[in-house]
Amino acid sequence: MTNRQQFNRWSALLLLSFVTLLSSASSQAQKKGKYVCDEEQPANMCNATNTCGSPSSACTIDITRGSDSANVKPSIPDAKDNQLFCIKAGTTVVWMSSNKNNGFMVSFGTDSPFDPDDPIRGGGKKQVTTKAVTPGCYKYDAGAFRSGTVYGMSGGSKPELIILP
Repeated sequence: MTNRQQFNRWSALLLLSFVTLLSSASSQAQKKGKYVCDEEQPANMCNATNTCGSPSSACTIDITRGSDSANVKPSIPDAKDNQLFCIKAGTTVVWMSSNKNNGFMVSFGTDSPFDPDDPIRGGGKKQVTTKAVTPGCYKYDAGAFRSGTVYGMSGGSKPELIILP
């Protein structure tokens, strides 16, 4: 019986150690921000594979309605919905939706890096052209909706983008 009790104690101690280690690792992971814009040098995340357009060629951003969120995808090869992307200051940006009956709205709050600095509202038949002007890292709200439906608004998404100098 003592061997069994000793085994149970060691098992409990091992389990407790594992749980402590796991919770410590989890708390360390939570200290790191979930947003790139919370990092010290977010512009270091920019490279040729995630930079859209240039001052001489426009960046087109397609906003579509997903099943539960708005999807923002820049015109970059192999781009994924709502991924971080970068734009060089001076680049013309065309916001559009490839879905015919969708509308969209993009808002940067009071600190929009684009000119004009109003919320960006458009749809399948209305592209909106802006110019990237203010370098920095930006979180923004994007929403998409389907015309003529009562419950057509998708949940918003909170993607990020970086305007490079």
